[in-house]
Amino acid sequence: MTDSEPNVVLGPFSSPDAQATPWASAFAVLEAAEVFWLSTVRPSGQPHVTPLLAAWSLGGMCFTTGGQERKALNLEHNPYCVLTTGTNTLTGMDVVIEGTASLMGERSARTQAATDLERKYGRHLTDPEGTWYRLGEAVVSGDVRLYRVAPAVGFAFGKLPVSSQTRYTWPAGDDVPV
Repeated sequence: MTDSEPNVVLGPFSSPDAQATPWASAFAVLEAAEVFWLSTVRPSGQPHVTPLLAAWSLGGMCFTTGGQERKALNLEHNPYCVLTTGTNTLTGMDVVIEGTASLMGERSARTQAATDLERKYGRHLTDPEGTWYRLGEAVVSGDVRLYRVAPAVGFAFGKLPVSSQTRYTWPAGDDVPV
């Protein structure tokens, strides 16, 4: 599953009969999700949100971008970011991972992340007809930027029929406010 298990606490805005969502359940949502929303902050302080592909790898959430894309420029200025995924319905679960994005430069790390992205997205990355064909090769060679978001704080928002807000903290994220 993950390299380190977070602390798990049920949040105060949960239904009276709610239980904390186990990290394994939130992690399963991250593994199954195809689209994530990355939130970063522009140098001017304005927010920026964009959809992207991401996979859990190297102990965090990994994604790629070009060096001149807005998200890369934002992360150069401020590495703190948020990845969000879930459903756009009133049922199911939404998961949020807050953390610090770091560029991954080591070839072994890039190779592992490319393998994990290809495992997750399959033919979209590996088939010549796939939308992102050869992205794995670009990751390994360094032709695209590979970021890893080290998780500090996470949330699982369980929705109807029982509403729950579960907070996850990793040792490095214990001092991050709700």
